[in-house]
Amino acid sequence: MSVKNTSKYISLILRHQPEVIGITLDEHGWADVNQLIEGVNKTHPLTRELLEEIVRTDEKQRYSFNEDHTKIRANQGHSIPVDVELKEAEPPEELYHGTGEKYTGSIEKQGLIPKSRLYVHLSKDTETAVKVGQRHGKPVVYTVMAGEMYRDGYRFFLSANGVWLTKEVPVRYLHKILY
Repeated sequence: MSVKNTSKYISLILRHQPEVIGITLDEHGWADVNQLIEGVNKTHPLTRELLEEIVRTDEKQRYSFNEDHTKIRANQGHSIPVDVELKEAEPPEELYHGTGEKYTGSIEKQGLIPKSRLYVHLSKDTETAVKVGQRHGKPVVYTVMAGEMYRDGYRFFLSANGVWLTKEVPVRYLHKILY
C-alpha cells in the first residue's frame, strides 16, 4: 500500500464513512487518533509517525490535529453532518469553482449545490479551480461573484486549509470561464 492510498482511505473515513473501521466522530468531526490508527491498520499499514507525516505533507492540508495530537479531523468535504467549527468570513469579491465540462448543463440550470457534501467548495484562484476541474474531465471554471453574494446575505466560511465554503451559489452569481 502506498502512502497516497493510505491518505485517501483516511479521507474516506474522516469525511464520509467512519463506521468502515468501527469508529465514530464527535459533533465537530474529531476522531480519536489511537482508534483511527488501530482501525486503519486492519487494511492499510499506519503508524503514528506515518499519520503525522501524512497530515504535515498533505498538499491540500485536508487534516488537522487538536493541540495535543490526540484527535484528528478532516478540515472540510464531509458528507456526514458534523460542525467543523468553520470561521464565518467576508469573502473576496471573486472566488472560483472548477468542474468538468459534463456538469455545466446542470450548473447553469440550478447553480452550484453541495450534492452529497455539506457545502459548495470555492477556490481563491483560477489555477486551483482548473486543477479541481481536471479531476472531472475537461475543466471549466466559473467565477463566483462572492462579494455580491455576501452583500445579498449569503454566508461564507473559510476552512483551516484556505478553501472557501458556502451552502449554494445561485446561477445569477456565476460567470463561466473556459479553459
